[in-house]
Amino acid sequence: MEPFRCDWCLANPTYIAYHDNEWGVPIFDDYKLFEALLLETFQAGLSWWAVLKKREHFREAFHRFDIQRVAKLTDYDVEKLLLNKGIIRNRGKITGAIANARAFIEIQKEVGSFSNFMWSYTNGIPIQNSYSQTHKLPQTTALAVQMSNDLKNRGFKYIGKITMYAHMQAVGMVNDHVVDCFRHREVAALSPNN
Repeated sequence: MEPFRCDWCLANPTYIAYHDNEWGVPIFDDYKLFEALLLETFQAGLSWWAVLKKREHFREAFHRFDIQRVAKLTDYDVEKLLLNKGIIRNRGKITGAIANARAFIEIQKEVGSFSNFMWSYTNGIPIQNSYSQTHKLPQTTALAVQMSNDLKNRGFKYIGKITMYAHMQAVGMVNDHVVDCFRHREVAALSPNN
């Protein structure tokens, strides 16, 4: 018998695998956080599926999400990326990804790690929500708005309040698996305070 899952992931096996293995798992590694942030910024205004199915192409196009290499991309590289049919070819989002890599590095220099900066908003502990149905999940929260504004002030692009909350969900800053989902309890057990 299949376990009960959040209903947003049931459309296809790739979504199910992402839900079962990645979504909501706390990430503290800067390189993985950068990957998630880069993908979230390309998702802005689109479905997550539009990005998820192209993830391997994004990985190739953006040098395996190497922050330093992405930060050094030039106008010539942008033009090449705009010809890459494997990714979402949006000039603003591509240049935004480069700007975000540069801003990401500045935070690393200032704070020591991007992870420390981001997780300071929740005191290093994931927020454990207990929604009974997916449609009750918020699109954003006051904390996501604050984080979005702070990142924008530091030069980040395409990181609005809805994108920021989706990022928080993806990297486990919030556990938004519905309470009956088999992953809710499993993800909650991954919290550093357990």
